[in-house]
Amino acid sequence: MSSPLPVAFVGLQFGQRVLEQLRRSPAAARWRLAAVCDLDATKAVAAGKRWGVPAHASLDAVLANPAIRVVALFSGPAGRAGLIEQVIRAGKDVMTTKPFETDPVAARAVFTEAERLGRTIFLNSPEPETPGYLEQVRRWQEEFALGRPIACRAETFVSYREQPDGRWLDDPELCPAAPIFRIGIYLINDLVRVFGRVNAVQVLANRIFTGRPTADNAQLSLRFANGALGTIAASFCIDNGQHYANSLWLHYERGSITRNAQPVAYGQAEQASRLQLAAAANQVVQLRTWESPETAGTYPWDALADVVSGVRQLSPPVDLTVHGIEILAAMARAERSGRTEAV
Repeated sequence: MSSPLPVAFVGLQFGQRVLEQLRRSPAAARWRLAAVCDLDATKAVAAGKRWGVPAHASLDAVLANPAIRVVALFSGPAGRAGLIEQVIRAGKDVMTTKPFETDPVAARAVFTEAERLGRTIFLNSPEPETPGYLEQVRRWQEEFALGRPIACRAETFVSYREQPDGRWLDDPELCPAAPIFRIGIYLINDLVRVFGRVNAVQVLANRIFTGRPTADNAQLSLRFANGALGTIAASFCIDNGQHYANSLWLHYERGSITRNAQPVAYGQAEQASRLQLAAAANQVVQLRTWESPETAGTYPWDALADVVSGVRQLSPPVDLTVHGIEILAAMARAERSGRTEAV
């Protein structure tokens, strides 16, 4: 095996959680933490001591180190494309998080620049490779001739009781319909992968328990270009033991497919993907099940290591990523206007 790739983590409020996940993952042996960075110098120094690596309070200091191959960037989404542009122009590849940006034009521009420079940008949603559970959905669509997509529903719930902390999460302009923006984006990307482009949205959002000025309960309605209709419910108010299940109900002309639709043991819902199919033909219902330990929204560390090491070529799903941001932007307009907004 080749030597571990040096990576710097930038933006430590959330970035250290991702770093902890990486350290526990099978991909850990392929990466070596080379530096940490945060605009809060005190936080950066503390993290540097914790992890035993150099600490920086500016992105420029990270980019000046030629030994760092990859920057894991966990700033807020607004304006992130500009930071990524600095990273790729310094000759480094990028791992980042959802939502990728708030501006779809800036997002597409930085992906275009990355392609021109031969640099790679990956994130955890949408992943560079279609998740296995969505590939299985497509196989069932074909095998059972399910026909046109008609309707869909998606849900993701967790129980938070957050207080304001002055970050972008407190700003309704930067974090519209917050549960959809923060965790519902996984479901947006999944639904677009299987149902296609969205041409209009409506949204309802409110505050129930949160101390933040942003919502903690939201529902997004989608009208797909192919005529299908859908809804996404996301909430920080519900403890039913099924945290981050990212449940899907996909309905077609001649059948339905669900993902993680049945309750499991407390806290286990996000640990696997469980599909069920009910397909009708000649007044007979065919039932199938499929299960995988694969989870949604996993950071593609192995894939990025492959690309950076030259093991294989793999491109990010640019159109899908940008369309997800377009949907979020339309959702933000709909929250302000109270009307249906075109995407």
